[in-house]
Amino acid sequence: MSVLSAVFLGLVQGLTEFLPVSSSGHLSVLQNLFVMETSENGRLFFDVMLHVGTLVSICAVYRKGIAEMALLLTGFIKNGGQPRYEMKKPVKAQRLIIMLAASVLPLFLIIPVRKYTEKLFYSTVFIGIALIITGIMLFVSDKFAPGKKNERNMTVKDALIVGLCQAVAVIPGLSRSGATISGGLACGFDREFSIRFSFLMSIPAVLGATLITLVDAFKEGIEVSLIPVFLLGAVVAAGAGIAAIKLIERLSLRGHFGKFAYYCWIIGLLTVILTLIA
Repeated sequence: MSVLSAVFLGLVQGLTEFLPVSSSGHLSVLQNLFVMETSENGRLFFDVMLHVGTLVSICAVYRKGIAEMALLLTGFIKNGGQPRYEMKKPVKAQRLIIMLAASVLPLFLIIPVRKYTEKLFYSTVFIGIALIITGIMLFVSDKFAPGKKNERNMTVKDALIVGLCQAVAVIPGLSRSGATISGGLACGFDREFSIRFSFLMSIPAVLGATLITLVDAFKEGIEVSLIPVFLLGAVVAAGAGIAAIKLIERLSLRGHFGKFAYYCWIIGLLTVILTLIA
């Protein structure tokens, strides 16, 4: 893999992981239609590095909230599982941990079908159609009335619904951020919280998927000489991810979240057309 390809794919991963346009769909289309692949013994490991880069993006942007939750959990563990007095209060961090934990549960539903969904990455026609569906979802979500729910008053049911949206979005071409943010808006979340909850709940999901892929990557084999190039791709993905998170926050708060629908429709149609004429 060349340095230019690593930088380009890192940029695509970082931007599309958080913008509601499906990172998996874009990477699959680029690799399938334009044969932009890594070497035979490095594809999976490069995917792992790109996802590590996007995890760094989330941790950098939401470092304060993540630190609060980490301190809360650390204190709980050190105290032998008994919450200290101040931890008994209904603080935001405490409720957010519970809701994030609940949102992860639907992911266990996809474990039995994981191998089948992975095969869809090689069907560019399917990915194109899924991108069009993503566009429809984004367009509709922008019409929802502004909600008022956040970590203080959301319910476990809300967390499970948004978690189910995340589970369904493992299908390539369906945007994870688009599905979860739209699901949050449908549940009555305010726009800022819907975005923040979507990105925070992606941490355990992406981390789990990354660890599983890492095992497969070691089985596949890794070209040690390409590790510096892979690291460069991860750094680019992290930087692009931070920019994408800031952009989606700004656009969504201004009520422009649905504008991404037009992009998804165009890319989806082009993907289907190019596949059929190729």
